[in-house]
Amino acid sequence: MHKLGRGLLPLVLGTALVLPIAAAAADAPKGPPDQPAQPLKVLRYAFPIAETNFDPAQISDLYSRTVAVGFFEAPLEFEFLARPVRMRPATAAAMPEVSADFTTFTFSIRPGIHFADDPAFKGRPRELTAEDYVYSLKRHYDPRWKSGNLYILENARILGLSELRKRLIEEKKPFDYDTPVEGLRTLDRYRFQIRLAEPSPRFLYNFTDGSFTGALAREVVEFYGDRVGEHPVGTGPFVLKDWKRSSRIVLAKNPGYREVPYDETAPAGDARLQAVARQFKGRKLPLVDEVHISVIEEPQPRWLSFLNQEQDVQENVPADFATVAFPNNKLAPNLAKQGIQMVRYPRADVAVSYFAMEHPVVGGYEPHKVALRRAISLAVDIDREIRLVRRGQAIPAQGPISPEVWGYDPALKTEMSDFSRARAKALLDMHGYRDRDGDGWREQPDGQPLLLEYATSPDQQSRQLTELWKKNMDAIGVRMEFKTAKWPEHLKASRAGKLMMWGVGWSASAPDGDTFLALGYGPNKGQANHSRFDLPAFNQIYERQRGLADGPERQALMTQASKLMVAYMPYKVHVHRIFTDLAQPWVLGYHRNIFVREFWKYVDIDPEALQRRGAASH
Repeated sequence: MHKLGRGLLPLVLGTALVLPIAAAAADAPKGPPDQPAQPLKVLRYAFPIAETNFDPAQISDLYSRTVAVGFFEAPLEFEFLARPVRMRPATAAAMPEVSADFTTFTFSIRPGIHFADDPAFKGRPRELTAEDYVYSLKRHYDPRWKSGNLYILENARILGLSELRKRLIEEKKPFDYDTPVEGLRTLDRYRFQIRLAEPSPRFLYNFTDGSFTGALAREVVEFYGDRVGEHPVGTGPFVLKDWKRSSRIVLAKNPGYREVPYDETAPAGDARLQAVARQFKGRKLPLVDEVHISVIEEPQPRWLSFLNQEQDVQENVPADFATVAFPNNKLAPNLAKQGIQMVRYPRADVAVSYFAMEHPVVGGYEPHKVALRRAISLAVDIDREIRLVRRGQAIPAQGPISPEVWGYDPALKTEMSDFSRARAKALLDMHGYRDRDGDGWREQPDGQPLLLEYATSPDQQSRQLTELWKKNMDAIGVRMEFKTAKWPEHLKASRAGKLMMWGVGWSASAPDGDTFLALGYGPNKGQANHSRFDLPAFNQIYERQRGLADGPERQALMTQASKLMVAYMPYKVHVHRIFTDLAQPWVLGYHRNIFVREFWKYVDIDPEALQRRGAASH
């Protein structure tokens, strides 16, 4: 199919051009034969979970974000190969000017950057300006878009914007993008400034993520309206060529993308990445022509599609196949013989099950409600989960902050990872959760039924996790049922506060632990804080650490906040995952930086190796 598509277009175009001059050309001297069209370099891989949409003001899931950063550019980005991670300008002309008190940030945008062509621009080229970033940031405050990331900006307290939003909501008026606000203003065509009410030493991290602070043109939003999430138009290296929702996403190289050379610095001592940096240096990004992303929810077909060479990259080899693909965490000899590449890396993430703190059964701050959640946590066999379900590709979590970010304390030990059915039963007995009617299931202290409802997805690993949940809860006499639906459906229900319990992952987009503590911050309810945990003592500590520069004082506060989340248990934090990716031999320059989602603009496809594969398969 790909060969037909590639060959057909040049043939049709050639015919249209040659026919009008065929008679004159018949007697013309023959020149050298036309060179055959080069096949497109296509990178293919699969998501385990479906995307939702591609509007930065509406995205709140990892997979939509991963796609969106191909279209939308933030002013800054993380270097791809650098270790430790470093920021650099992307669309910015230089690193922003930051006031000594971390309250004023002035960005200068590089002139001459243009949005991808789109009907919204009525055939005219459209240059990126500072006003595009101001407008795009304001969209997160517009209630129309229900931004799941508004809490990040509101926590930073940009002067005047939250007040404007609140006033317009009270007056039941549409959001006014043209009303000046003190904290966000355009200085001139290429400069904008943000002013905060309080210091925010790590505020710039927010401006490395195009799926959050990337620039959209106002014309595009007004042209497509509520369907803007289906028409992503940005300044990035790719455009959306084709999209079959929850099935297939095709990105094509943006023909109008500016000259951005591959210019990466590999870590000292990493000979492979140093060789890649030398090999690719100066080449224009992106290196591939298209990216084809399939949605394959079940692990087995996802794994088989890679083995059958239908995928070029297997991101996060499914745990079921870990012992086959890399026994003892070393690439299997049969895969190594084929030239398969392996990249193994810890994720900056947490796998959690949350308790809805406003739910009448599992929520609340009374001692018996806290005891229920802690008993449930103690009954979860994390060691078994890691060994049997995750096949050893994770480490137990002691708190909400993951490795690979500032604020993680490797020496911290809490009861978060403890497994003790005896302690769980004792807690339940002590606080009145007993089997009063002799049917084998515990009731609530007031005699009402105790029934847990856990939201889950239909994929294989989720089924294995729910089976383990059921065994764990059966062992302590707690009845548990499961509500199965697709991930986007649960996300919508969760943000509305309609789920009792749900198991999800949370990943950091920047190397700082604040994003994990944000899961418990009260004002973030319905956004990052899906559990709706709201404890004044925690909120105060969270706000204090947020304004401090990195150092011992901030670390102590972050650890204190982590311990409060363990004590009240709004989240059962299961594990921090370890990912292993595999890449086919013809994928060049493969690497993973966990804070750079769009790795695909930095990798290449070797056409000769690909041709050899095709010959071998026939």
